[in-house]
Amino acid sequence: MFAVVKTGGKQYRVVAEDTLKIERIAGEVGDFIELSEVLMVGEGADATIGAPLVDGAMVSAEIMGQVRARKVIAFKKRRRQNSRRTIGHRQHHTMLRIAEILTDGKKASKKAAAPKSAAPAKEKAAPKKEAPKKEAKAAAPASGEPLFTAPTGDKDKLTDIKGIGPVAETQLNEQGITTFAQIASLSAADIARVDEYMPFSAAQIEDWQAQAKEKTS
Repeated sequence: MFAVVKTGGKQYRVVAEDTLKIERIAGEVGDFIELSEVLMVGEGADATIGAPLVDGAMVSAEIMGQVRARKVIAFKKRRRQNSRRTIGHRQHHTMLRIAEILTDGKKASKKAAAPKSAAPAKEKAAPKKEAPKKEAKAAAPASGEPLFTAPTGDKDKLTDIKGIGPVAETQLNEQGITTFAQIASLSAADIARVDEYMPFSAAQIEDWQAQAKEKTS
């Protein structure tokens, strides 16, 4: 028996034990969730089509992991305006394993995890009311710190590197990258950090690094 479910604005055809990657749903690995928007359930002549949903139908699924898609780079350039803008995006996804397809109002053999996670949260909230506030204040300066430490001395004109415009130069300077020598000496781990936290891909950074090495040689 299969079902057609709707989640995250998309429709999926699923059967028991299927693995599925959908738009992110809140939850931890091992939690069970209920997909209640079932558009169709059954098989062959016994299939039931909802109008728009099938009454009493539900799909139970287990969260297998919270993942992110590969970075997508959007590059915008305005002709003759010396304006370039690069934006990176990594979509969040949830990996599911379909546990059960239920009809006629039947309940899942394993309950959704939302009620279980809510109960301990209320118990811990009373004795530790001030703790989250203190952690938030301590974490705020760290989140605003640049990824790298800028060297002393004059800054280089990073826009001399092909592919770095005024906007990209400002973003690099804000994260402590101000000279050709810094770009030339970036390690693989440094490139991974820039790829993760800034709107630049690893391929872009490696191209800039090759140009920077020519300028510092």
